[in-house]
Amino acid sequence: MIEEEVQTSALDGTADGLFYQPEKGGRWPGVFFLTDIGGIRASQRAIAARICSEGYAVFMPNLFYRTGRPPLFEPGLKFADDKFLKRMGELTAPLTPEAVGRDTGSYVDFLARHQAVKKGPFGAVGLCFTGAVVLRMAAACPDQIAAGASFHGGRLYTDAPTSPHLLLPKIKARLYFGHATKDNSMPQDAIDKLNNALQAWGGRYESKVYDGAHHGWTVTDNPAYNPAQAEHAFKALNRLFAQSLL
Repeated sequence: MIEEEVQTSALDGTADGLFYQPEKGGRWPGVFFLTDIGGIRASQRAIAARICSEGYAVFMPNLFYRTGRPPLFEPGLKFADDKFLKRMGELTAPLTPEAVGRDTGSYVDFLARHQAVKKGPFGAVGLCFTGAVVLRMAAACPDQIAAGASFHGGRLYTDAPTSPHLLLPKIKARLYFGHATKDNSMPQDAIDKLNNALQAWGGRYESKVYDGAHHGWTVTDNPAYNPAQAEHAFKALNRLFAQSLL
């Protein structure tokens, strides 16, 4: 596997990130891996590398390039700390639905032009905050995103006029949602409402609550990391991409 630091021109500046491709030559189906709020770091690089090992070219953009480059948090900060919450606001505030739409076009162009990427639609997977970003990307470029997955994604269904679920009519991708148990950012009532919206949408999807898995369970440096359920999640992601992109 080859890991490469890359930059791509976006409408709002220069976006940095990492690109992964299998060592043997060829062209591979393209995938976007979107990090959780913690940004690019060892745990996220390991996930991107594992996706690549299944035969994909993976672009992991620094979604928060408007604010800074990794590392995005000071060492030792804890999730509930005031400094952590303040930093979260600094990172997420510029990433409006409109900004995600602008970035999506740039990211799609990057994969489409890369010599190691097979021509065809792409996949996308997001964790936590970026589960919603996957839906926004799939709606922004419906003909280019064929598969989208969210694991312990937050605020996928809200009462706000910008709720991600309202974008479903624009989406053509096959979708997968792996929900956490007792997740304050996506409680059971919101999951039920999302499932109703998905059923009304009529597209291909799967929505599942992972028993005993709490918010962040797929990430090794998260206190909620659950190895067994993380493995189930990866297998589900691999099936989604295999059935949609290969």
